[in-house]
This record gives sequence, structure tokens and C-alpha cells, in this order.
Amino acid sequence: MPDLKTFLAPLKKISIDAGAAILEVYNSASPIEIKNKSDNSPVTQADYAAHLIIEEGLRNLTTKYPILSEEGGLPDYAERSSWNRYWLVDPLDGTKEFINKNDEFTVNIALIEGNEAILGMVYVPVTGVLYYGAKGCQAWKEIAGNIKELHVKPVSYGQDLAVVGSRRHGAEALDAMLKSIEDKFSAINLVSMGSSLKICAIAEGEADWYPRLALTCEWDTAAAHAVLNAAGGRIINANLSTLTYNQKDEMLNPYFHAIGDNNFDWEELIRSAL
Repeated sequence: MPDLKTFLAPLKKISIDAGAAILEVYNSASPIEIKNKSDNSPVTQADYAAHLIIEEGLRNLTTKYPILSEEGGLPDYAERSSWNRYWLVDPLDGTKEFINKNDEFTVNIALIEGNEAILGMVYVPVTGVLYYGAKGCQAWKEIAGNIKELHVKPVSYGQDLAVVGSRRHGAEALDAMLKSIEDKFSAINLVSMGSSLKICAIAEGEADWYPRLALTCEWDTAAAHAVLNAAGGRIINANLSTLTYNQKDEMLNPYFHAIGDNNFDWEELIRSAL
């Protein structure tokens, strides 16, 4: 198997090219054409344009793995379950943010091995920021050629706790959860943001915890999950075990918690908040 670092340069180019196609639609004077998929989620021409660029780019890599993209159709689980390594792609994560023009959308490309996200590339088209990381390596943030390593930050009781959450999904349940633990910290600061940027915020030490109390799909989380792992964090499900991939017929994730600082007892905190 090739060194995971060898994928970083081509994945950067693929992500940036996909982001350029997204921005062409985003910055156009014409209205964004919106359709609803079978699950009633929105999709735009930008989603499809980015998908085609990413699919072509991944197929042109020397090492060819199957590609599972949100906009590319879902193979039967009988086929998917035989895959050892495959690409898991969300060409435009945060379509509602894209439609509402709040800039908080990303291009997500992950490499899955077994049931684990081992490499992730997250690109923010509006800002030009790249987040990436790989198992056994590091996590990095890059903008305009400037690269810095990412690390989660320490967490302790009695200090401030930085929490990120969704604007639309599970907000009421999240408020109740945070209310139940507010006496454990000097302050709990909640910031709402879109797409995989919430997980990336933990990876770069801008946030500590992202409780996701609503459904997502595997392609929504995988790329940022790999970045967070490489930065020293992790994602656990509602049973407090590691969030995994490609272990069931459907693509829905259970509720989960993206967390930093592996030295902090998150399991105890989460149990006390339930």
C-alpha cells in the first residue's frame, strides 16, 4: 500500500478544482437551481459539478480504489462490504449553507480502510483553507501556502468549555444537555456553524466538543473525522464507542460526539449530561 502522504498533493488539487466549480455557481448572478432528492435533502448544480471533478480526479490516481460519493449513487452493501479501501466523498458538505450563502460549506474527501477513516481532506472554497490529516501522520491547516500543524487543546473542569453545534438540527436537545452540566465549567460557550467545519474547529483547538444529536451520513463526517483523529481527538457514538464506517446497509450515522483532548474523561461528562 502507498504511503498515505503521497495522496495529499493530488487530493489538494482535486479539492481546489472542485471548490472552483462550486464557487462558479455560488458567485453567479443567476439564481441557484435547487432540487430535492428522495430523502428531501436539497441538491444543486454545484454538488453535481464538484462530484464529477472529484470522481475524475480520484479515478486518475495511480492507486485506484472504489469511490462512494453522495452524488454518485449507493452500491449495494453486499458489494461495499467487500471493499478494503475506498474513497468516501461529499462533494459539497453544507448544501443548505451554500444555498443560504453563509460561506460555511466544504469539499470532503476521505479514504476509508476497513471501518476507519484513515485520511481526510476538507477544503473550504470561500476562504481557500485546507484541513487534512492521515493516520500515523499529523493533521494540518493550510492557507495560501502557509501550513501549520493542528492539535486539540486541553480540557478541564472549572475552565471554559467551547462547544460547536448545528444551527438547524438537534438544537433543543443540545441546549438541554449543556444546561445539565453548566455547573462543571466556568462558562460554556456555544457557537453554531455549518458543515464539517465543526469537527475541524475541534482539530485546530478552536472548540472542545461537538455533540451531534441529529442524523448525519457517513460522507458528512469521514474526512473531518480523519483530520480530528490525526490532531489528537476522536468521534464516539451514543454508546461511547468509536464511530465507524461501512458496517451497515444504510449510510446514516448514529448520534455522536466529536471530542478533543483524549486525556479528559469525556465518557463521564457525556453520561452525566444524558
